[in-house]
Amino acid sequence: MINLITTCFSGILFGFGLALSGMLDPSKVQAFLDITGNWDPSLMFVMVGGIIITFIGYYLILKRPSPLFSNIFHIPVHKHFDKNLIGGSALFGIGWGLGGLCPGPALGILSYNFIPGLIFMSAMLIGLFIGRKFKK
Repeated sequence: MINLITTCFSGILFGFGLALSGMLDPSKVQAFLDITGNWDPSLMFVMVGGIIITFIGYYLILKRPSPLFSNIFHIPVHKHFDKNLIGGSALFGIGWGLGGLCPGPALGILSYNFIPGLIFMSAMLIGLFIGRKFKK
């Protein structure tokens, strides 16, 4: 039960942070990516804040013998770059730049801009499905 409560709290905190920072507005993301035009650095501050908190969290949590809600740490084991990672990252970046949304904000935008958010989410899910089929 505590795992469910923690998961809900984390999701609420993440969504609140996205809304408060303005990252649910695709034009803010696109303005951040427009380095030759009217550049908006606000996304950089959100990212740096998240990275700092993550580093602190990892530093504290990895000192423990196991996570709070699991017997083992689930840390990625692949540490190399391959064509799938590079190609997928490039496609993700193109989609992020064109749409101004990534999965977290795309879910959040459904709360106030439902139809465009639903169209984006549907297209993203179709892309995920095609990507999984292509990888096999």
